[in-house]
Amino acid sequence: MIATVYPSKLSGTVDAIPSKSMAHRLLICAAMTEGFTRIRCSASSQDIDATITCLKAMGSNITRIGNYYIVPKVKVHPGQTVHLDCNESGTTLRLMMCIAAGLGLCAYFEGSDRLFLRPLDPLVDALTSHGIVISRDENNRIIQSGKAIPGDFSITGDVSSQFISGLIMMLPLCGGGSVTVTGDFESKPYVDLTASALKEADVKVSCDDRTYTVGGRYDLRDTSIEGDWSNASFWLSAAALGNEVSVKGLDLNSVQGDRGITEILSRFGAEIKTQNECVSAKGNELAGIEIDATNVPDLVPVLAVVAAAAKGTTGIFGAKRLRLKESDRLATVTDMINNLGGNCKITDDGIVITGNGKLSGGEVDACRDHRIAMSAAIAATICDSPVVIKDAGAVGKSYPDFFRDMENLGAKLRLEE
Repeated sequence: MIATVYPSKLSGTVDAIPSKSMAHRLLICAAMTEGFTRIRCSASSQDIDATITCLKAMGSNITRIGNYYIVPKVKVHPGQTVHLDCNESGTTLRLMMCIAAGLGLCAYFEGSDRLFLRPLDPLVDALTSHGIVISRDENNRIIQSGKAIPGDFSITGDVSSQFISGLIMMLPLCGGGSVTVTGDFESKPYVDLTASALKEADVKVSCDDRTYTVGGRYDLRDTSIEGDWSNASFWLSAAALGNEVSVKGLDLNSVQGDRGITEILSRFGAEIKTQNECVSAKGNELAGIEIDATNVPDLVPVLAVVAAAAKGTTGIFGAKRLRLKESDRLATVTDMINNLGGNCKITDDGIVITGNGKLSGGEVDACRDHRIAMSAAIAATICDSPVVIKDAGAVGKSYPDFFRDMENLGAKLRLEE
């Protein structure tokens, strides 16, 4: 799909969509719980659907009634063969490798080509050291068998927090144990989110420095998915750029790391207002800042747009792992800003943007990356001419109704297949 977004101002209030990160976790918790669990989730996405597809392949006949998922327990036994299609969801793949190991399944993992190019070695090493056999077929897909031996796991924290989340979600299925994080610990808030989901499911989780100790069984009762700060960041950034947009349905006390968007926009010079679960931002004179992206990597694309609108230089560091996302985000963010008339350069572990208050417009290739597509659309609100976004359909990965919501806020745009 090609989206052409014309320069226009946005105004109004948008409902935060359900947190994709929490949806993955609570759906899995529900499918590991005896009986049926009802989860309120007002919207889905391709990534959430990927996790549901895998759980259905394990025998959890998940159904959707209105805004609720009805989730029964999985119906698989150790040694059973399952085919798990993760589509393009890295979270689904990494969590499901651990869940399959905890259940003792023979699992064939399928998905997009790029999915299996994303890093897996630390997780593979951790699982194989506890009795799991993992190989790849001629198409580079994962084949896995065996049941994980409970005990103490050790894994590096500088590649993907999803490895740690997967292991601590696996432990209740195989007798409990602990996970110790070594090296740099990046994106820790996502592990905190996992621990929060497990505690809600009545699993016992404690953290002593870098060691997570897990025990007990899954027992998740009816629940709801909180609003997504990651996708709210696009609208709040738009507000900081001079649009009059508010987002409602956000938990101001959420452990989601991307809740940090408000603090970062405030440092740029935006005025942040919160009332109950509604958040808004007002753009003043924005000035360049330094941003450590270690715990907020998903915010980098849209923060680069804010930086382009700020006066002066913004340095974003701690972002090496962005090369291993849906696209090489250091490259695609740089191309996006430069193609729209800005000034962005790649550094060893991030990017540097020299802002001058606006962008000119142009063409952006989203490269199948949802966050690039949405960031380019937000950039159109400060451009002199239209922004043409190739591969704009990538927004379906996390926010299928993004362009509809943008139109409802007053954007002028055209979508073409």
